[in-house]
Amino acid sequence: MADIVVGIGSSHSPQLSSGVEWWEDHAERDRNNPLLLGKDGEFRTYGELLAGADPGITRELTPEVWKRKDHRDQQAVEELTRRLAKARVDVVLVIGDDQHEMFRDGANPVFGFYLGDELYDEPPGDERRRSVAQGIQAAYWARYGEGQTVHRTSGPLTGHIVEELVTSDFDVLTFTRQNPDTTLGHAFTFPRYRLALPERTPIVPVFINTYVPPNVPSAERCYRLGQALARAVRSWPEDIRVGVIASGGLSHFVIDEELDRRVLAALVAGDPEPLTTIPRALMRSGTSEILNWVAAAGALEGLTATVVDYVPAYRSPAGTGTGMAFVYWE
Repeated sequence: MADIVVGIGSSHSPQLSSGVEWWEDHAERDRNNPLLLGKDGEFRTYGELLAGADPGITRELTPEVWKRKDHRDQQAVEELTRRLAKARVDVVLVIGDDQHEMFRDGANPVFGFYLGDELYDEPPGDERRRSVAQGIQAAYWARYGEGQTVHRTSGPLTGHIVEELVTSDFDVLTFTRQNPDTTLGHAFTFPRYRLALPERTPIVPVFINTYVPPNVPSAERCYRLGQALARAVRSWPEDIRVGVIASGGLSHFVIDEELDRRVLAALVAGDPEPLTTIPRALMRSGTSEILNWVAAAGALEGLTATVVDYVPAYRSPAGTGTGMAFVYWE
């Protein structure tokens, strides 16, 4: 019988991997973003957020503070890397969201699964790269390999999981071929490039549409998906060690420390109620990646969560940035 032996939750923001010299570049994109999700669940302009922001945030914007916070982030990633290696997993379920990387205009599933044995990531060509902000490009090393890079996937285990999910009344999309001009998204490549998941270790990408309305699942639905994933894994007849990784989050591009800390406290307490009742209005924009963590929490019931660190990485006086979170379950 397969056994889920470890869980990992990690932010994967470009801000985490670009270096602090690019945090101001990330902030400049915020200033030009007319759809910044406020803590009230409404979209705001940068100017509107700035007008109501806590003036104390400016103390968080010095080079010294940024360097200390970035150091904490990198130490936390190193700790998660050690925990993942220690678990000696045979396969990893990576729960993440696709942002028009694998799924373009042709389809955008609520829950998606790939039934083949390999997918690839591929960096954008020169023409597309020229339209990408330099701060984003600075973090490409944590997103893409050199040229087209193959990632092993476990088709047989994925097929079994899909059958069990359908039996549990989950409607899912499956696909067997990666279309040209698509790439395995950064949520799913992050474990290899930042958490040192070995190339030989296959993944089961669990695609959750957190980002693109209108078909975004509720937090409760995501938690129940996680529970169903765990049941499916444990019914797999082979004796293998399985890991679960929640990729992304927490709140961004406007940091909501209260929400982030409520989520982390619920994970540590093993209490699903604060997770499953998160208002849908808050699960939009980048903050929606919390849904990946909610699904992972459902899959990791029975294991104990430990918060390695939480770093509210503010990058502008309007309160924009990323709530960086790093958690393991054992």
